[in-house]
Amino acid sequence: MLFDTWESIGRMVLIGSAAYISAILMLRFSGSRTLSKMNAFDFVLTIAFGSTRSTILIDRNVPLVTGVCALALLVSLQYVIASLAIRSDRFSRLITSKPVLLAWAGQTLNPATRRERVTNEDILAAL
Repeated sequence: MLFDTWESIGRMVLIGSAAYISAILMLRFSGSRTLSKMNAFDFVLTIAFGSTRSTILIDRNVPLVTGVCALALLVSLQYVIASLAIRSDRFSRLITSKPVLLAWAGQTLNPATRRERVTNEDILAAL
């Protein structure tokens, strides 16, 4: 289907704008770490946040208030988890991984790359 109704376009513009503004406000209050992708936990939050925003925008069965509450829940959980990680080394180790040296002096460290399941191409792409 190429076109449904003007009502659906209007709903998308109205709901999408409101969800976007709500998301920006929440992210401003929650701090820069929320979408920084510093570790796997932050990356998962970023994906969930984007998915939730798109659902609010596209799915007529999700009221705006419900969607904004879902966004607020994700941001709140991330804030609580990050706060716990700052206060507790044990909790921080539970949710974040340690950095691993994969290359040194221009040479990849094969035992480390195998253990971390990273290829030489992955390392070159990151560089």
